Amino acid sequence: MRIEDLFNQTNIIDLSFFNFRNAVTAAYYANEDFQILKVNDNFKTFFPVLGNVSHAYFPDVLSQLGVSGEQIELWEKSICKDGRVLIPKIEIRIDGKPRIFSLLSTRTSDPSFPYLNGIQGQFIDRTDEWTLRREREALLEEKIRDREIIEEKSRQLEELATRLAKYLSPQIYESIFSGRHDPSEAIKRRNLTIFFSDLERFTDLSDTLEPERLASIINSYLSEMSSIALECGGTIDKFVGDAILVFFGDPETEGEEADALKAIEMSIRMKQRVAELQSYWKKLGAVNGLHLRMGVTTGFCTVGNFGSEQMMEYTVLGSPVNLASRLQSAAPRDSLLVSEDTYNLIHEHVDCEFFDDLTPKGFVRPIKVYKVLDFHSEEHRARRRRLSHTGDHIEVNVIDSSNIRAAIEELRRIQTEFEAQYAETEEDAATEA
Repeated sequence: MRIEDLFNQTNIIDLSFFNFRNAVTAAYYANEDFQILKVNDNFKTFFPVLGNVSHAYFPDVLSQLGVSGEQIELWEKSICKDGRVLIPKIEIRIDGKPRIFSLLSTRTSDPSFPYLNGIQGQFIDRTDEWTLRREREALLEEKIRDREIIEEKSRQLEELATRLAKYLSPQIYESIFSGRHDPSEAIKRRNLTIFFSDLERFTDLSDTLEPERLASIINSYLSEMSSIALECGGTIDKFVGDAILVFFGDPETEGEEADALKAIEMSIRMKQRVAELQSYWKKLGAVNGLHLRMGVTTGFCTVGNFGSEQMMEYTVLGSPVNLASRLQSAAPRDSLLVSEDTYNLIHEHVDCEFFDDLTPKGFVRPIKVYKVLDFHSEEHRARRRRLSHTGDHIEVNVIDSSNIRAAIEELRRIQTEFEAQYAETEEDAATEA
C-alpha cells in the first residue's frame, strides 16, 4: 500500500494550501496540466470577474484577465523549462480601473504525495507601489526639466551679461553685478584724473571713406585704445565718435598720485600703439594715417548714475572734464597736454616741458599747461609691451592685441611654411648641381 492511499487527497491539498488562506496575495495551486485545483479567498477578491475557476486551465485564466499573449507564452515556457517564473509587471483592469500585479509561480514536488506535484503561485498587488514609482519618475522628470530650464536661463543670462559687459567699463560692470554697487549711494564727489582724446581731422576721413573701411579703422582704433585703458586701470566712461573719455580714481583708486601716473602711462602707450598701426590703417584707406591729441587733468568731479528712469549712465561731470577736452583740442599732433594740478602729481616721475598759459573756453583765469614727454625711468619704459618689431630682415606688427596667443601661433605657422619652402629650394638647388 502506498502512503498517499492512507490520506484523503482533498484534505492533503487543503493542508498544503493552509499557509495561503490568509495571505495578502492572490494564491493558487494547479496540477501539472495547469488546471487550477485551489485558490485562496484573496484570489476571488482580487479577480471577481473570474467567478469559479476550479479546474480552469491557468493560461486561459490569464487570458481572461487580459494578460498579453506574449506574457502568457513567457509564463508557459519559463515554468516548463526552468520550473519557476517571475513576471514583475502585469497590467489588469478590474472594474474598469487599471491595476498592476506581479506573478510568481513555481513547480512543486513531493515524492510521498504525487498529487501535490503541480504549480503553486501568487499574484501580488503592486498598484500603490507602481503609482508611487510613476509619481517619483514624474517628479524626477520635472526636476530634470526644471534643471534644464534653469541651465538654459543661466546660459541666456550669461550671454546677456557678456553682451552687456561690452557696454560698461569692467570696473563698473563688476561693481554692479557683484552687488557692491548701491544706486542710493551712486552720486559722489571724488578727486579724479580725467583723460580725453580725439583723432585729428577724423571727420574729413569719415566723409570720404566707404562705411565698411571706416568701421574697420575706427573699431580697430577703439579696441586697441580700450585694451590699453583697461590694462592701466582706467574706467572707460564713453566713446563719442572717435573721442574717448577715461577717468582714474573711481570705482577703485590707489591714491591721487598713482591714478595720475596711470593716466600718463596709458596716454604714452596709446600714442605708441597708434604709431605702430599707421601702416595698417593706411592700407584700409586712411592715407594720411591717424593722429592723436590728448588732454589730462586732475580735480574734484561728481561721479555716479545720471539719466532718466528709462536709461541711466555711470559717468563723470565737472570742470576737470571740460578742461581735459579743451587741452586735447589745444594739443599738437600726437602729443599729450596736462594741467598744472596733474603736473604737480607726476613731475617727479615724468619728463614734462612747459607748453603755455592758456585760458580755455569756459574758464576765467589762465591755466599753466605742460607737454608730457615720457617717464624718467628707463626701467619703467622698458617694461612696456611692444607689439611691433622692425629688424634687418623682417618687420612684424600685431594688428589685434586682444589675442596675443593667436598672433604667436600665426607667427609659428609662418615660420613653418617658410622653413618648408626654403628646404624645397635647397633640395632643388642640390638636384640641379
